[in-house]
Amino acid sequence: MVVQNSADAGDAGVRVQLEPFLHQVGGHLSVMKYDEDTVCKPLVSREQRFYESLPLAMKQFTPQYKGTITVHLQKDSLGHLSLVAIPLKENQEPFKVSTESAAVAIWQTLQQTTTSSGGTRPLSQWQHAQLTHSLKESPATALLRSEFHLSTHVTSLLEDANGNQAERRSFNPWGLHCHQAHLTRLCTEYPENKRHRFLLLENVVSQYKHPCILDLKMGTRQHGDDASEEKKARHMMKCAQSTSACLGVRICGMQVYQTDKKHFLCKDKYYGRKLSVEGFRQALYQFLHNGTCLRTELLEPIQRQLRALLSVIRSQSSYRFYSSSLLIIYDGQEQLEGNLGGPHPREAPQIAHGSSPGSLTKVDIRMIDFAHTTYRGSWNEHTTYDGPDPGYIFGLENLIQILRDIQEGE
Repeated sequence: MVVQNSADAGDAGVRVQLEPFLHQVGGHLSVMKYDEDTVCKPLVSREQRFYESLPLAMKQFTPQYKGTITVHLQKDSLGHLSLVAIPLKENQEPFKVSTESAAVAIWQTLQQTTTSSGGTRPLSQWQHAQLTHSLKESPATALLRSEFHLSTHVTSLLEDANGNQAERRSFNPWGLHCHQAHLTRLCTEYPENKRHRFLLLENVVSQYKHPCILDLKMGTRQHGDDASEEKKARHMMKCAQSTSACLGVRICGMQVYQTDKKHFLCKDKYYGRKLSVEGFRQALYQFLHNGTCLRTELLEPIQRQLRALLSVIRSQSSYRFYSSSLLIIYDGQEQLEGNLGGPHPREAPQIAHGSSPGSLTKVDIRMIDFAHTTYRGSWNEHTTYDGPDPGYIFGLENLIQILRDIQEGE
């Protein structure tokens, strides 16, 4: 593990400009892209200690922990804000952000739009102007409404020096929403030269061409042991009014690639909170549907990995994964065994995480967000629990059963 400290900030070395992570589908803390294989997020001590003492059996179901890094806010000559990190010492060839990067182009255009208007406009207004929807609701409502159909309307931002357009992409606006909120907090709550600590974690979707991601908030309880009475009451109400109470799981966000329209269909946490049990089942079905057909070949590998995770969770005595999420990931670019040749041969598919040898189905299951996880021996624990996490187990069992019902219904 490599740990940078604040003293390193005085180094005159090359800095790494962090990009907004365009495949963030849920959560409220901003996740940033450090390089192609690494993301970073604001450091929470409890989460760092969890990763550093992670049980061996759980490592296959969590992102690889890569240490911590120092980050600071930077403003360029045009007034554009960005987060800049000091490269890891063992990687003196720093990852340089391409000027053709989709994330950088989108973010810089957002800032140009906001600054050229003579003041700061929220991200929702930028989206309201950029997306090809004629919306009658307010810009803020537009940002938080439950469904976005996003074709890439950023191609004009992605031209090279010769004016040629880069490949069309689509992106999920949630990461930009979190990024702007985070920059706003940093600007208003801390001095400009403040150094911040970030966790470095594996980018678990780096190998996917069109990553389809489902973010599930697991368990029947979402507040940590250290929550205030007000926060505790708020989280208990969210659970009681959503599928968290009756299923032990609720949707926090998702993106699913639609092969017929060449864009992502995106849902956010506000959509997930409103779902009934039947609505949750339909949302799972939609997550596995590419706009043309149900990806039935994904059902067995996903269930197999969930059963393996369930076995691991049952063996973790005293752990309570309050407010953690579970990611289900697969590639919207189908891997067809008979279509690996031709003029544009596809890359040979990797064996799915946790799947049997010879499988062509590329899926992954990962637990994330451990800022409120507690376990025997964790630092400053308020309560010690016996046995495995019953709420998490309840959610996994229901999730597996619903997927089985979908499989048997086809």
